Amino acid sequence: MIGLRPAACDGVVALGAHCDDIAIGAGGSLYTLCAARPGLRVDALVLSGGGTEREKEELKALTAFCPGADLSLTVLELPDGRLPAHWDEAKNALEELRARTRPDLILAPWAGDAHQDHRGLAKLVPTVWRDHLALGYEIVKWDGDLGRPTVYQPLADGVAETKVRLLQEHYPSQRHRPWYDREAFLGLARIRGIECDARYAEAFHVTKLTIDLAGG
Repeated sequence: MIGLRPAACDGVVALGAHCDDIAIGAGGSLYTLCAARPGLRVDALVLSGGGTEREKEELKALTAFCPGADLSLTVLELPDGRLPAHWDEAKNALEELRARTRPDLILAPWAGDAHQDHRGLAKLVPTVWRDHLALGYEIVKWDGDLGRPTVYQPLADGVAETKVRLLQEHYPSQRHRPWYDREAFLGLARIRGIECDARYAEAFHVTKLTIDLAGG
């Protein structure tokens, strides 16, 4: 098993098109990493929801999902569902974030996501961070766009339960959605766990991975 060990990770960039994307797609992994690496720097950028109640939800949620971390959150005001029409603004925001951070890991949507905002953000990532480990997270929804991920982060039972609790607690604006419930989140985590010989897991897609066989 090849992995990124907590001791080797000093900084994470977490990207979302909407408030709650990061927590849904990678909340368990963030929680696991931050718990193992107190003081970890986490720079989160969300493209939409700025100046609304959703921004307040996001700050409270990510603070809970990143215990003990040095968290910085920026939420922009791009209109939901219109990322293709605001390509330059999104690209400029990512370039500005790259200029002031040195992440060891990037968490972002995956390029096969059916939602145009998620997919657009995913396609921007390798144009900005060209030599970083970027993991594309998945979000269960009505589109039926779940793919065949190749990277897994097993989640302890308690972490999986904590993820579901925090999602329900911190995003009241989303509770009305038919897919936003305990069964959906734990169900997907259970399936991904089966695929990597664990009880629960989060899964990711990777388009490029550099390894060091010499161990240097």
